[in-house]
Amino acid sequence: MNELQTIGTWWMWAGFGLFVIAMLGVDMFALGRKGAHKVGAKEALVWSAIWFSLAILFSAVLWNWLDYTSGRAIADARTMEFLTGYLLEKTLAMDNIFVFVMIFSYFAVPIEYQKRVLLYGVLGAIILRVLMILLGAWLIAKFHWVLYLFGAFLLITGVKMFIFADKEPNLAENPILKWLKKHVRITDDYHGDKFWIIKNGVRWFTPMFLVLVLIEFSDVIFAMDSIPAIFAVTSDPFIVFTSNIFAILGLRALYFLLADMADRFHLLKYGLAVVLIFVGTKMLIVDWFKIPVAVSLAVVIAVLGISILLSLKASRK
Repeated sequence: MNELQTIGTWWMWAGFGLFVIAMLGVDMFALGRKGAHKVGAKEALVWSAIWFSLAILFSAVLWNWLDYTSGRAIADARTMEFLTGYLLEKTLAMDNIFVFVMIFSYFAVPIEYQKRVLLYGVLGAIILRVLMILLGAWLIAKFHWVLYLFGAFLLITGVKMFIFADKEPNLAENPILKWLKKHVRITDDYHGDKFWIIKNGVRWFTPMFLVLVLIEFSDVIFAMDSIPAIFAVTSDPFIVFTSNIFAILGLRALYFLLADMADRFHLLKYGLAVVLIFVGTKMLIVDWFKIPVAVSLAVVIAVLGISILLSLKASRK
């Protein structure tokens, strides 16, 4: 059995945790003063650029630290793993955005109320990924064959996604939604961006609560893909965690940037399916042929770029 190995020291974990809390604090309190408002393309673009720049800055700091403490080879390898993992998770996050658009459209959520529910979605995603990453890293360290299970799961998921890419799920038949409507008091109308209200001494949940539950549930489903996928790049929990969290922190801004153009990226789901098939295959053959991280990065960039260009070309009218 292999021991769990990581470049992350206790103070690196603590420092990154404080950074995440600080950035969430800026988002929740400083920007939250604007209240419920429509997030425009300019604001979304600015924040998307900020999150991307912070990820690149982090990779540069990580490289310099590892170059100083562990040598150039380790610094190059771990930084490449971080950048590949970050781009892979960012790519898979595109599928989240398509589902978010579908959920908000189904419930006719006013755009000025979407910001708050997405913030709670991000918080839930961070907590969920901490637990899943630590569990996944421990399982791989103790039982190497778990990699084959992850690979087979991703391969099957990718094939299914490719076959059913154009099929839209029927939210009306969602079992969680049906159960909530049957067992929970739900108001007919929205009450601002509140998740519940007290009416005549009784707690009533608003449609926004249903949206939040589905957002959190969808993230559980997507985490089942993204967490195994990142372990195809690296088994270092610190690299897995930091690349995942940077991708999640920029998810909300990316949603508001791309939500109005989701229909123009209709071929992107096929690209995501190809990425999952590639990653799953990489995990299945790792003991016989190890695909370099740089090649994985190039494949993800190429597949993502081609699917976006083909989507824009097909929908240019």
